[in-house]
Parts: sequence; structure tokens; C-alpha cells
Amino acid sequence: MPGRWVNGRHMTRPRARRTSGGGLFFLAGLGLWLAAGGAGAAPPPASAVASGALDEGKSRVEATLLTDVTQVKPGDSFRVGVLFKMHPGWHIYWKNPGESGLASEISWDTPGSTVGELQWPMPSTLRTSDGFITTYGYEGEVLLSAQAHASEKAEGSLQLSAAADVLVCEVNCLPAQLVLLRQLPVGPETHRDAEHAPAFDAALARVPVAPERANYTVALALDQPSLTTGRAFTGTVTLAGTSGVPPPTVDKDFFVPERVPGIKHLALTAVDGQPGTFKLEGKASPDVPASEPRFTGVLRLGTAASGYHALRLDLPLAPVVKGSAEKGVAPAAAPKAVSAGVPGAAPVAAPAEASGLSLGLVLVFAFLGGLLLNLMPCVFPVLALKAYGFTRTVGDERGRVGAHALAYTGGIIGSLLALALAVLALRAAGHGVGWGFQFQEPLFVAGVAAVLVAFSLNLFGVFNVGTDGTALVEKVDASHGLGRSVGEGVLAVVLATPCSAPMLGTAVGFALTSGPATVILTFVLMGLGLALPFCLLVLVPGLARRLPRPGAWMERFKQLLGFALLGTTVWLVWVMGGLTGVDGMARTLAFLAVVALGAWLYGLVQGTSGTRKLMGVAAAVGLVALGGAWSLRFDEVAPQAARVTGVQAWSEEAVATALAAGQPVFIDFTADWCLTCKFNERTVLQDEDVRAAFAQHQVAFLVADWTRRDARISAKLAEFGRAGVPMYLLVSPSAPDKPEVLNELLTEDTLIDAVRRASGRVADARPY
Repeated sequence: MPGRWVNGRHMTRPRARRTSGGGLFFLAGLGLWLAAGGAGAAPPPASAVASGALDEGKSRVEATLLTDVTQVKPGDSFRVGVLFKMHPGWHIYWKNPGESGLASEISWDTPGSTVGELQWPMPSTLRTSDGFITTYGYEGEVLLSAQAHASEKAEGSLQLSAAADVLVCEVNCLPAQLVLLRQLPVGPETHRDAEHAPAFDAALARVPVAPERANYTVALALDQPSLTTGRAFTGTVTLAGTSGVPPPTVDKDFFVPERVPGIKHLALTAVDGQPGTFKLEGKASPDVPASEPRFTGVLRLGTAASGYHALRLDLPLAPVVKGSAEKGVAPAAAPKAVSAGVPGAAPVAAPAEASGLSLGLVLVFAFLGGLLLNLMPCVFPVLALKAYGFTRTVGDERGRVGAHALAYTGGIIGSLLALALAVLALRAAGHGVGWGFQFQEPLFVAGVAAVLVAFSLNLFGVFNVGTDGTALVEKVDASHGLGRSVGEGVLAVVLATPCSAPMLGTAVGFALTSGPATVILTFVLMGLGLALPFCLLVLVPGLARRLPRPGAWMERFKQLLGFALLGTTVWLVWVMGGLTGVDGMARTLAFLAVVALGAWLYGLVQGTSGTRKLMGVAAAVGLVALGGAWSLRFDEVAPQAARVTGVQAWSEEAVATALAAGQPVFIDFTADWCLTCKFNERTVLQDEDVRAAFAQHQVAFLVADWTRRDARISAKLAEFGRAGVPMYLLVSPSAPDKPEVLNELLTEDTLIDAVRRASGRVADARPY
């Protein structure tokens, strides 16, 4: 039945029915009432309503910009808010989302008026079906409101604009950005909105208040005089009523903590038989806050039967000091990170501002890093392919060659934007991601290897795609050739992600801890840098003239490039071995053989037509599908043993033990799919002079292997503003809290010099 939502309830219209003469008088009176005062019940304008988070064609959230007045007098106060209505089973998050999710945000733009602090009603405690992850948010509907004040000089009407940024979740999570706009008339008097003001009153009644306003006193006693970074602490919170108020009672999920700088975890537990007494348990974060942290959170008193009211707690905690490890005693292990639906997933990185980099410098790093990716071995085959394609078209019209350059650039930027959106979606769902994270997935590695095999067979002439100069291809529309350039751009990005060029790791690390706009802008600048060398060949005529003239040599060169792609495929099969073991390598090789057979079958029928071609294509596709279903089933294997002689696996305990013994610690954050890491291992880390320096200064060599997902490694990378590997840390026992981050591309001299700087000894070392 049609109707409208009022104060959380769906109000339906009464059914029409026959009326007598008295009924006509009633309707006439109702019409007069509506003419006199019904204006306040007018629905919000269309610009004040927006919906988002599309799922299966349906929006999962609707937002409406509301005010509690229909007209405001200059200098008067009024309330403004955004009413969120979630689809059943879906929710948005509180200002502290909990162990997953993102806090809801509302940004105001209200010329002629000012808007105060957002008022947050008491949230619900939400858990996954297995109870593993706890978050805080709102289901059904919620009104997030604030007090506003009209300027003394306001006239005409006030423009109220709100931009709401929320994450809407059920099992999956969908981001929604909702922009709302409405006008509020300015007049000689302030008129209350009879329809919407009660909704503001009801929302305000759910907002937690200070204990003294509810006639309570609260006290906090810690069991230790100070908090130690990275260590747990305990205490007691006591709540007592004043003026004859009975002791408070609570039921399940009565406490919701706020985010506190310097505090990683806070929880309250009711003490049996002692109403108003709560056991406090917490843990200090590894970072020392600039000021003494406070215990802040929301305490919900009452029960479902008696009704609820909420208090906001804000009490000082003890100061936090840097922890120290006594010799032979390792610090407490880092807690297992949790994220939406994936135990052990990496936590979201710390704010990007902590890196001390400006956005402009990061964008320069992104562009230069993308440019330097062209020098990385993982991109060589694609660049050679592109150079070969350019020599074929260099005699064409300049506009056509330029179109190929634009298509290549579009393929690069489009695929990077797709990667950026995937990163944002995973991050919104609570997953921590980094540069090259997709190479931790066996199916992705197998898919890339299959594409490379297909590309190489195309270069060998097994089948034709694009403009190869044959009679068949010459009949293909020119747009098909541009499609090939787009595909080569996509392939360049796919093969570039395992590499981390100098400056690229810093730029991506900054971006992945920043907002969506920064992520997208960074990836676009990176794509422009990656595409620049080929575009220069097109845009600078002098460079194009230096290329060799097309000739018979091109056919041989094309086949040579096919072997280069097969060489890259061999590397991917080796990566698969690190992920899934020898069995996984064998399954991948079997799948690639099937792909090759399918490509050969397609080549046999490519020049035919009719039923024969249809049956050949169906056989090729079916063969590849069945082969993939049979072979692409992988099991993860245990991490490999140390890849360099004399090293051990990284852990916080291993670092603490080495520092306590007065040893410098070198930590190699690496992965099998990272070609830059492999290059550094072969050329620098196994160099005789480097190994001698490590032995002379008794350096503890630790390896953090990120080939497979590891929440501890992801968190440590994020701590230093990095989103991927390689990363090299050198920790000195004389300054364990200030580890040196070395360059992504190592040299023997710089590494030996860094080891010498870190070789000082102290008697009482502290963990880094």
C-alpha cells in the first residue's frame, strides 16, 4: 500500500470509501486544514533524495536531507540531518566501524549558515554469522543530524548541501556517494516542521549523553601506572547513580568503543554480582600518541524490557611509554588481523599523512615510477611487441599511428583504473591490499600464463589476431587493429604489477592509504608514465625515423618475441610452484598444454566458414573450459625454506631476540612473483662482499616472504607507507625504534655502508 515513512514507521494512506453529506463536510474541513497548515507536510524536493549501492539492479540505501523547520528566522538555530534507509538485511557503519568496514561521513556546504558536530545515535553491534568479526553500525533507518545556525544577515533562502559517503554491507559491501541539496526559506519567524521535527527528537533521544546529565558518576582505575606500547593493560570502570538512582543494569553488547589514538583495543566486561562495575581490558598500539590517550566509548544502560539509554564515557588513561624487552624475553606477538569475511586478512594501512609526503610529490613519484617500469624485465616482452607493431605501421598516416598510441595508452590507463577500483572495493570490504596482490592468487597467475601462451602462439602463426599483413586480416576493419593495441596496453599492466620500480612503491603505498580520488589519480599518472615511451615514438618524428625499415626481418623478430613471452610464462609457472608446490606447477603446465591445443584447433578453422568453423571454435572453447575445470584446482603449500644461505624467517620475536643480543637486523620483504626482489637477491644479497660485511658485523638476516597472503607482513609494509615488495629494513640495536628503509634497487656499496652505520652495540636493546 502506498504511503510514506514517518519517524521510523510506514504510514499508509486510508482506503477511499463512500461518504454521506456529513462526510463531504469532513472532507471540506480537511481541505481547509491542509490549505492552512499542510504545507509543512510537503515531501522533500527531488534534489534532497538520493539512492545508491546498486546490487542486482536495486539500490540498497536511500538518503534524504531533512530539516526540523519549514522556515527559519535570521540568527535562529535549526536542525539539519540525513535520514538513511537501508534495504532489509543491509547496514551502514558508525564513526568507529569496528573490526571491518568504513566509518560513515557527511560533508556539509551551507553558505549563509553554519553546521555543528554530527550527532551519532547509539549504534547496534553487528557480527558475522560465525561471530568472528564484530562491527558497529545501523540497520533499518537512522537519522544523523547536527545543530545549524542561520546567519544574522541571511535572506531569501539558505542553500543546504550534504555529501554522504557510506559503505553499505550485507555479506558483500558496496560504497555509496550521495549528494543531497535543498533550499530552506528565510522569513520573519521560524516555523517548526510538524512532520519531520519528531524524527529529530527521536534520533536525539538515542544520542549518548554525559554521565552527569543522567545522574551518574563514573571512575576509572588502571592496574598499572602507565601503558606500554604494544602491551595489554587492565583496569576497572565503576558507574554509580546519584540522587537515589538505582545501580545500572546492562544486557548483551552494552559497550561500543570509540577510536582512540595510541590504543589498539578496548573492551568492557560486566562483573557478576556487582552492578555498575566493569572490567576493562585493552592494548596499546605500537605507536606513541602525541598526547595522553583517553578512554572513550558508549555505554548502553538498561535492557530490552526496561528500555535503553546511553552514556558517553570520556576518561583519561595513563600515559603511554615505549616498551622495552628484557634480554631473552620477546614482546607479545602481534594480534591476528581480521577483516570482512577473511580471517587473517591484512588490516587497513595507517593514514597516508603519516608518511610525510605531499600529494604533488607522490604524483610525481607515480609518473616517474610508471616510466621506470619500462626498464623492468617483466615489461620487456610487451614493449618489444609494441615496438614491432610500430615498425609495421610507421609508414601509415600519422593520424592512424597516433590512434594506435592512444589505444595503447587507453588500454594501460583503463586496466590501471580497473585495478584501482578493485583495490578500493577490496579495501571497502575490509581487506588490506598491496601492489601486486593479485599474484598471490593461483588462478590469476594461471590465467596470465594462459594469455601469454596464446600471445606467443599468435606470434608463431598458429592463429591470427589483429593486422598481420595476411589477406584475411587486411579485410578486417581498422578498429580491430586498435583493439589489439588496447590489449597490448592491458598486458603491459598485468606484467608490470609484479615489478616495483624505484619511487613506485612509495607512491602506491601512499595512494592505497589515502582516499579514492588519490588512489585513482595516482594510478592514472602511473599509466601515463608507462605509456610515454611508445607515445614519444609516435609524437616525435625524429625518433620514428631512427627505427629500422619494415622488411623480411620482421617475421623472424616476431617469432623471437614469441619465445620471449614463453620465457615470461616459465617465470609464472615458477611463481605457481611457490604458491602451490610441484603439483600446482604440473597442473598449470597441463592447463597451458590444453590452451595451446585449443589455439591450434582455432587456427585450423579460422580461415573457413559455416558449420565447420562453428564446430571448430566450439571444440576449442570446450576443450579449454574442460581442461581448466580439471586442472585448475590448487592447494596452498607451506612457505619455502630460507632462499639465501644463513637466513631465517622473519617474525617480531626473531627481531627482538637479535636486537637483545646486540645484533643489527636486516629484513628482506620479498615474494617469488616480484622480479625486482629476484634481481636484488641474485646481484646484491648473494654478493661475496655483502655476505662478508654481514658476517663481520654479525647481522641477523631475516626474510619476510609475501608470496602468499600474510597479514603480519601486510601490516608491517603499511606501517612504513609501502603497499608492496620489495622493502628492505635495517634495524640497529642502538636505535631500534628508527629502522632505516633502504632503496628498492639495492647496490653493494649502499648496503654495506648501511650495515656499517647499524653495527653499533648497546647492552639493553629495545624492540623496533
